[in-house]
Amino acid sequence: MDKSLKYKEPWILQRADPYVYLAEDGWYYFTASVPEYDRIAIRRAKTLAELADAPEKNVWLKHDKGIMSKHIWAPEIHYLFGKWYIYFAGGDVDDIWAIRPYVLECTGDNPMEDPWVEKGKMKRADDDEFSFEAFSLDMTVFENKGKWYTVWAEKVGVGKQISNLYIAELENGYTLKTVQVMLTTPDYDWERHGFWVNEGPSAIHHDGKIYLTYSASDTGVNYCMGMLSIDENADLLDPAKWKKERQPVLSSSYEKGVYGPGHNSFTKDENGKDILVFHARTEVEIEGNPLYNPNRHAMLMEVEWDKDGKPVFSW
Repeated sequence: MDKSLKYKEPWILQRADPYVYLAEDGWYYFTASVPEYDRIAIRRAKTLAELADAPEKNVWLKHDKGIMSKHIWAPEIHYLFGKWYIYFAGGDVDDIWAIRPYVLECTGDNPMEDPWVEKGKMKRADDDEFSFEAFSLDMTVFENKGKWYTVWAEKVGVGKQISNLYIAELENGYTLKTVQVMLTTPDYDWERHGFWVNEGPSAIHHDGKIYLTYSASDTGVNYCMGMLSIDENADLLDPAKWKKERQPVLSSSYEKGVYGPGHNSFTKDENGKDILVFHARTEVEIEGNPLYNPNRHAMLMEVEWDKDGKPVFSW
């Protein structure tokens, strides 16, 4: 364990939806939603501890009007198909809840220095009439058996609407190869506080299985993490092959004083230990709209594995 790291308490202040990518050359890259929701910034370091104080670089700024001009949320940085990509969500200043997933592509091999270009809204497969037509966000990608997949949240229905998780295979870094398949909808009471929400997916491989965590309920104290799992040899596009946990796998800890844990990612420390990266709050009651309260902080937690090979997230 890295003694200089702070676990289960604020690690990087006021950075919600944190994403950490460990590159093959050993650099850690960090990006997250900033409180102003107006830009995408990345930082890098050789250790997780050093990320906390590493300088940030703004690699993209929101538009003044039109798409990508409001609510710049939950960026993730990935390397796939031989290029660096950033996936993020954004709205329109004239329609602030017209949230859709967008893609940036780096023109070179150095994501800190080389220019990023806009690839526009994520493109769906030719025979897909539905993806990204409604409120959709929190896009992540992962690889399995030589194929790349993306999972994202998208709302359906009327009224407050329901946020489900969908999966598709990727053709390239900004185009779906297959029609969307729904993986999970908010079935249980712990997924339905305030809003009916499944969002913020993130995948981790272990011992022949893929575990997909996600976040549920509104963004206050009831925000929590659920989990799906599947055998890595199964058809990932068959929703019946995925198993959903009946209870949340991580919830608020009143004892620790950490509330609303969620929107996580996974990485490894310098010793190869699996690490959960997530955001949470340190106050129970939130003044004003939780969405615009800046005090969601990036935190770390060591992932344990039980005798059945399942991840355990323990306070």
